[in-house]
Amino acid sequence: MTFQDIFRSSFLENVSAISVLDMALSILLAFALGLFIFYIYKKTYCGIMYSAGLGVTLIALTLITTLLILAVTSNIILSLGMVGALSIVRFRTAIKEPMDIAFLFWSIAAGIVLAAGFLPLAVFGSMFIGLVLLIFSSRKGTDTPYILVVHCASDEAEGQALSMIKEQTKACVLKSKSVSSGCIELNYEIRLTEGAASFVNDLARMEGVSHAVLVSYNGDYMG
Repeated sequence: MTFQDIFRSSFLENVSAISVLDMALSILLAFALGLFIFYIYKKTYCGIMYSAGLGVTLIALTLITTLLILAVTSNIILSLGMVGALSIVRFRTAIKEPMDIAFLFWSIAAGIVLAAGFLPLAVFGSMFIGLVLLIFSSRKGTDTPYILVVHCASDEAEGQALSMIKEQTKACVLKSKSVSSGCIELNYEIRLTEGAASFVNDLARMEGVSHAVLVSYNGDYMG
């Protein structure tokens, strides 16, 4: 080992491991893909409350993943240490919407593929995924699910209410029934024809029915 080897800086050697052009091109493309993923997320979101924070996270996640993979691909020793360091990271944030998980994986995958040098795959693959999501998100179902909550005073009122519900709806399924002193609570999942929600007014005025509530929901029932 010579005197120069002792004072040689491995940090300075890594500075030139990735060219400035490669870094600039990867970061700019990662930002563009992140914006595209954010745009698709905003256009296809069908949940109850839109999260702008998650949209910005998708852009940041694409950029961070690109930087990480660029560093890993330039140094095999660093890649082994990075695997060990990231193995202790735990994410405990609850993801309520299943589609949010897909967008998070899309951002990570775009960053990985882009930093690995597969630029056409990252760009055209993301465009194809975005097109598929736009097409399927625009196909709205004709039968919107609703939850109908009815409070009845007796068994006779329950039977009359059920008869009216079946006559006025396309489909009716009993999801839950709760019986207490002087009150029978019924929860139905129903499908309505267009503009047929006004029957709930007649249902609430029916003798023996004290309460009727119609609620739109996304199909997930918590029993």
